[in-house]
Amino acid sequence: MQSISTFSNNIVRRIHVWSEKHLTPKQFLLVLSFFVGIGAALAAWLLKWLIHEIERLLTSHFIATGSNWLYLVYPIVGILLTALFIKYIVRDDIGHGVTKILYAISRKQGFIKSHNCLSSVVASATTIGFGGSVGAESPIVLTGSAIGSSLGRLFNLDHKTLMLLIGCGASGAVAGIFKAPIAGLTFTLEVLMIDLTMASLMPIMVSCLTATCITYALTGTEAMFSFELMDPFVIDRVPTAVLLGVCCGLLSLYFTRVMNGFERIFAKVNNMYSKLALGGVVLSALIYFFPSLYGEGYSTITTLLREGGNAGADSVMNNSLFAGHGNLLLVYLGLTMLFKVFATTATNGGGGCGGTFAPSLFLGCIGGYVFASIWNMYQPFGIYAPCTNYALLGMAGVMSGVFHAPLTGVFLIAELTGGYALFIPLMIVSACSYLTIHAFEPHSIYSMRLARRGELLTHNKDRSVLTLLSMDAIIDKSRPILKPDMNLGEVVQIISQSKSIHFAVCDMTGNLQGIININALRKLIFRSELYRMYKAEQLMQKPQGLLRTDMSMPAVMETFEHSDAGTLSVTDADGKFVGFIQKSRLYEAYRKVMKDFSEE
Repeated sequence: MQSISTFSNNIVRRIHVWSEKHLTPKQFLLVLSFFVGIGAALAAWLLKWLIHEIERLLTSHFIATGSNWLYLVYPIVGILLTALFIKYIVRDDIGHGVTKILYAISRKQGFIKSHNCLSSVVASATTIGFGGSVGAESPIVLTGSAIGSSLGRLFNLDHKTLMLLIGCGASGAVAGIFKAPIAGLTFTLEVLMIDLTMASLMPIMVSCLTATCITYALTGTEAMFSFELMDPFVIDRVPTAVLLGVCCGLLSLYFTRVMNGFERIFAKVNNMYSKLALGGVVLSALIYFFPSLYGEGYSTITTLLREGGNAGADSVMNNSLFAGHGNLLLVYLGLTMLFKVFATTATNGGGGCGGTFAPSLFLGCIGGYVFASIWNMYQPFGIYAPCTNYALLGMAGVMSGVFHAPLTGVFLIAELTGGYALFIPLMIVSACSYLTIHAFEPHSIYSMRLARRGELLTHNKDRSVLTLLSMDAIIDKSRPILKPDMNLGEVVQIISQSKSIHFAVCDMTGNLQGIININALRKLIFRSELYRMYKAEQLMQKPQGLLRTDMSMPAVMETFEHSDAGTLSVTDADGKFVGFIQKSRLYEAYRKVMKDFSEE
């Protein structure tokens, strides 16, 4: 094993030496982004193939005219197998894939564990193949980013380049799994919030195009969903597009808020098997009554986009208790739309692994179809809304709202379906959906957890630099700590061996009692007759301001400004003293990160 590791290290070293002689750093980055695109595309193809084969093996014999009791069993088995795989083999949390990428970019210097190159593929294929009502896209985005991170660390690349390779992996994964290179590019800009500069544009484009071409070679060049525009957009439908956008924004808000609330319920359950029981029961019951919730739900999307207002749309109710009752189609779709968020959260909360890409597309497609169907019952102002067109528009609207990514929603749906002739209504619906949800929820479903903790990178460069700063790296923990009962002589003896000015006085348990400023002792230091008359507790002062290790860097900056102090003490959440932060050291670190962040 050691000889294999030595052999691989020698190969990497030779490649690195050769590249330094024959390639510029930018050219080497383009080469790496090319290989990241290949890896992301192959991982995406493998994941989709595994999901399809598992689902075909389990459900191909089901009858379409009635319910199947195995829907009560398969989802629980899938979640159990995934939970056991994660707990005993992976031994790491691999859920919330995109959130993990955002956290790795902002707080872990671009480090994503190498096991994510494969573990997310196995876990999500098991979950979704057995019926988990989630998507494969977030896990594969994490896989692509892990490939980029691992490749960058293999060649000891700097932090900024590592971040860019993570973006290449994520964009390549989106481009590969959806055959959508432009959507892959916009995804990194809107969701991962990587700034678009000339230095970052080409590597991301290379990764997207490479991944798309690899997927074309493996699966063909046809769009992921079959869509034929039978009724072109006309200007009279602008009001309906605006109204659909608002409805999609509210539907996105419902999905986001309910998912967060349901996740908090699972967070209160500590036992793995209790979570499995709760998630498995909810998921299997919902899938039994609404089989459209099984897996990614792409078959339902295909049916609604193909059949539209035709009688064939009733086939989405196959395998359910609603089968054969075409008059209940809208009721079935409405209930499916209502319960989708519970099925998705139950899957992940119970121990499964999956993302929210597919659920948002599923929800949007049904939402758009239901909106058009209800509109056409009354046709206000004599305006007709084609069901297939509005199902397509709904997909873009909900994706734009849930992810706060209107450009990604527009280009992804256009590339997924070939519906380029609907660019104008796609833009209208996506913009209205985004503006609607943004009025209630300023962050996407991926970023809201990090935003609450001040750990989210944004396109505000100043705030992003503060987010990238690590408080632990600028805390001075080397200064001696004084005890309250020390006399002046002992204090002078200790502080004379240090070049610092401020010293902490802590009790026996490490709690901060006060601060001694050496400048305040100058009149006493040279009077040895007073050394036994004063104790440290008599000499200490109340801190001008207090920092905590769980504070965000913008809050640290704000505390310095309000206190007008040059040095502030830091404690943990329990009040235990940790060290000091000097304003000069903080600004020095800020300037260094800003320089690295701004360089092309």
